[in-house]
Amino acid sequence: MAAAQLTASTMTVPARNFALFDGLRPSTVKFASFGTLRPGTLTHKSFKGLVVKAATVVAPKYTSIKPLDDRVLVKIKTIEEKTESGILLPSTAQTKPQGGEVVAVGEGKTIGKAKLDPLVKPGSQVIYSKYAGTELDFNGENHLILKEDDIVGILETDDIKDLKPLNDRVFIKVAEAEEKTAGGLLLTEAAKEKPSIGTVIAVGPGPLDEEGNKKPLTVSPGNTVLYSKYAGNEFKGKDGTNYIALRASDVMAVLS
Repeated sequence: MAAAQLTASTMTVPARNFALFDGLRPSTVKFASFGTLRPGTLTHKSFKGLVVKAATVVAPKYTSIKPLDDRVLVKIKTIEEKTESGILLPSTAQTKPQGGEVVAVGEGKTIGKAKLDPLVKPGSQVIYSKYAGTELDFNGENHLILKEDDIVGILETDDIKDLKPLNDRVFIKVAEAEEKTAGGLLLTEAAKEKPSIGTVIAVGPGPLDEEGNKKPLTVSPGNTVLYSKYAGNEFKGKDGTNYIALRASDVMAVLS
């Protein structure tokens, strides 16, 4: 029997008709083209490792989205397809963006009897938590609707080192991994332990108490801190410096 050749770059399958994706809301599931397919050769294992895009598609008849309460609508930044030197990246090497531009905001959060204004405004460039919110396909572009608390900070430049944290977030420059053991042996890259120590670069204004008042954080810029090993969101600056943004509750100690 002749092989079935895929000619399009993507194949679209309605999620509700695809048993392997049971549990997804009716949406669109897209697969990258993977060459020649022979009838009867696709099994459950054939799809292992494929990236599933299950963004909710907003029909063209809807022309605007108004977030409610403390939710924020963000237009997701385009994925970088090239390195700074111009080398094309394969889709597997392209980093999923964690930033974008605020398109619309809700009326703000209510705590007790206090009504709090949103911390971000339309047009703000923000960085958000890696797995936050719900992805939307709106007007042919990728958007994310999420709670304001899932926004890590505001970035007014194109370098992550200038991040301004929000709420109870702490922005830390990660210490470099030890190059040698205590006995003086050089460590390979694979053997270097992931550091959990760094210097605080910036802090948010603090969390809110039950009456809506800000509580200042217990750490300050310049502090050297020990933080939870698997907490927060990691970033790399333009010069290769490693940073991490995490909640103040994930900072375990101040070192001196």
